[in-house]
Amino acid sequence: MPRIERDREIARRRHRKVKIQKLVEKYMKATAQADKVVIATKVRRLSPYYNLEERVATLKGEQKAK
Repeated sequence: MPRIERDREIARRRHRKVKIQKLVEKYMKATAQADKVVIATKVRRLSPYYNLEERVATLKGEQKAK
């Protein structure tokens, strides 16, 4: 039985979330500014309103707290 539109929408959202998480991890490990720009561009293409810098700052703050 084919998927209905709502199921496709949920699947896209879940896939996007996983992909952005992977890109954020790559961004945090990147040392060169050029690499960070490329990764930020990819994140912006997936989700234009995603605030990458704020998310990275939050994650670094959580790591320091541990």
